[in-house]
Amino acid sequence: MAELTTLARPYAKAVFDAAQDQNAIDQWDRALAFAAQVAADQEVKNILANPGLSEQRKAELFAECFEEPLPEALRNFLLILAENKRLALLPEVSALFRLYRADLEKSVHLTIDSAFELSSDEQQKLIDALSKKLERKVELETTVDQSLIGGVIVRTGDLVIDASVRGKLAKMARALGS
Repeated sequence: MAELTTLARPYAKAVFDAAQDQNAIDQWDRALAFAAQVAADQEVKNILANPGLSEQRKAELFAECFEEPLPEALRNFLLILAENKRLALLPEVSALFRLYRADLEKSVHLTIDSAFELSSDEQQKLIDALSKKLERKVELETTVDQSLIGGVIVRTGDLVIDASVRGKLAKMARALGS
């Protein structure tokens, strides 16, 4: 995964810079998110891996997955990716684009796993505390994982903060086992 991210980074940065110049970050974000879903489809993966198809033809078939005609800039971007045999990197390009956008907008998307359903008041308190600590606008997604016993696990990107009872018990067990 890290290797794919490394390969995708220059493409994501280039398309993000172009989107900024065009004042079209939202449009590019939506288009890349859809393209990433298309690229992740198993049938599309099979087409992209087919050595009997030219890179130009793969780009054309990929573009046909969109409901509306593609803007020229997006069509050109897909063609560049195809010529460099990088269409399969679209999920990573889209994810990096979103990270660049979040950084520009000083926002962060957090996933919080908790042992119990968080009330809207508790969610707001977490948003306020994390916004202050991270100096970013926080978007929160919550899930319930009863195996945590208590507490929460906070995830964003590759950062994980385990403040769960299960995590603390596992840490204690490791310490006692040493």
